[in-house]
Amino acid sequence: MVANDMDFIGGGFKLTLPYTFGGWFVWVIGLGITAFGAVAATSDPGGLGVSIIGLIVLAMASPGSMSAGLYKMRNEAMSAEDLQAKIEQSGYSVDSWFLQQSTLVPTNDPNDWILPAPGPQTWDTANPYGPHGDGTPLPEHPAKVGTPQPATMTTHLIFAGTAAILTLVMGAVMIGDEEADLGATPAFIIAGLGFVLLLVNYFRAKALRQMLDTPTSLVRSAAVGHPELVGQVRPGQEGGMTVHVDGNKRMVMDHMVGFYWTYEQEQEREVTDSEGNTKTERSWVTVRSDRGGVPFMLHDGTGGIKVNLTSFKRTEYGQMLKRWEGAFAESLGKQLMAQAAANLLRGTKVVGHRWTIYGLRLGDPVYLLGATKPRPAAELQAEGLDGTLGNSTIEVWGDEDAPGIKCTLMRGSELSNIGKSRSGVEMLLPPVLLLLGGLALLGLA
Repeated sequence: MVANDMDFIGGGFKLTLPYTFGGWFVWVIGLGITAFGAVAATSDPGGLGVSIIGLIVLAMASPGSMSAGLYKMRNEAMSAEDLQAKIEQSGYSVDSWFLQQSTLVPTNDPNDWILPAPGPQTWDTANPYGPHGDGTPLPEHPAKVGTPQPATMTTHLIFAGTAAILTLVMGAVMIGDEEADLGATPAFIIAGLGFVLLLVNYFRAKALRQMLDTPTSLVRSAAVGHPELVGQVRPGQEGGMTVHVDGNKRMVMDHMVGFYWTYEQEQEREVTDSEGNTKTERSWVTVRSDRGGVPFMLHDGTGGIKVNLTSFKRTEYGQMLKRWEGAFAESLGKQLMAQAAANLLRGTKVVGHRWTIYGLRLGDPVYLLGATKPRPAAELQAEGLDGTLGNSTIEVWGDEDAPGIKCTLMRGSELSNIGKSRSGVEMLLPPVLLLLGGLALLGLA
């Protein structure tokens, strides 16, 4: 399957089902929970709550309208050698049975290239601002594949909408239960939940609309202003970075230009409820984190342009690149310090540790909306640039928005970022149902 074989216009409604084993596994579990709750609800209204949980799981496991097609396109576009190398590098591995150390690299990366991109051996490092090959845009550039349009409605909306309706029904039942005497509390909770979700999804939908409505510029013809650019991450004057997560030599990621890592502890504590019953609770708590980056070159095939990554206020790296877990800290001293700090601050016991890194690497696809400005003359002179190529005389910053434009940098191309998104209707309709329905339930209280 190639880009021209796939319809990127989602239409009004599309039936979407999982396309991976993990997705089907979660989907079937959600279906079982929903069915169990429906049966239980015939004798106990509390069964509605179980069905709501099952429907939420089903909604989360239902992919976007183009996800399956893009997943298939990505796998078919990869060579057998690249596919085998990816399989060998990803997955779950046990590093030490004794220390209970393990490593996880996701097997499916929705932010990776869908169509093949030029490898490092083909990059012209002597002329990074010049065209690649014949100067045509990269295969995955919007100039080649166009801008996709998610389907207005999918299976996700059916499950999410049904969950919202059942939540309102359950709220009405709880308000009408005179023995419970909950008053208007359920209505306020439902309306509050709807308001929070609506607020979050409104900004998500707004960001999607900005991506859909903004035409993508070619680097070779980019001008001073706020262009949308899509291309490949290539090294700038600073090159790439080697990141040691939490300063540890075992946890290393090479060829990075931007990163964000977190160190979390799984903490355990005993909790006593109002009836005097004691139970054990576990939760992951972020102890420390760090982020950073260096300027890099965005190259879309027609030319390269300098991007100042750390200037962007909105940076989205997508899913994690790698995660390390262990039952103990990386040294005895750190283990004792971690336990002492947990006891002092929360009175808890540390039972697990994990380090997770997100980031942007050389060769990755990148999408951005940024402010292009002229580069200092001294900087151009230091690089030996004569200004013949217009794109070599400007650079991209992410710290100055424009009316209606929010500077954003995202790992992934426009195709992969929009392809995994849901429509504005799907994002906004369930929260609106909860908000309006919750307000209407106030009349029953």
